[in-house]
Amino acid sequence: MGLISFLKGAGEKVFGKSDETLEKEKAEAIVKHINKYGLNVKDLAVTVEGETVTLNGEVSSVLERNRVVVVTGNVAGISSVNDNLVLNVPEPEVVEPEKQYYTVVSGDYLSKISKRVYGDAMKYNIIFEANKPMLTDPDKIYPGQVLVIPAL
Repeated sequence: MGLISFLKGAGEKVFGKSDETLEKEKAEAIVKHINKYGLNVKDLAVTVEGETVTLNGEVSSVLERNRVVVVTGNVAGISSVNDNLVLNVPEPEVVEPEKQYYTVVSGDYLSKISKRVYGDAMKYNIIFEANKPMLTDPDKIYPGQVLVIPAL
């Protein structure tokens, strides 16, 4: 899918207090972080090089791929995610269209974002559902967080 950019300083702190954590330890922490959300990636392999994370493995849907990328990129200290995840979809399933991403800015809330991208503030729940389990409450988003915005 390619390289997706994120704000380095925004996101969940998973590396501990030291910025000098070894890249191997960072990769292990990111795997634990992805697993914490119950995201399903077969043969997940994570490498960290500086502020860039590279993801390898297989996912069964575009939505799952986007969730893994967003959960990974929304980690403090990570500025980009190189998405090398392979989409492994059984033949009869139709692949949903690619999603877009949205970076939350100060003053945003899901209904405001929904109004901007869909023209209808009441469709905020579509954004909320697409970003579960990373989001646990529609009111708990923060500036710099990257969200998946599904096509209608």
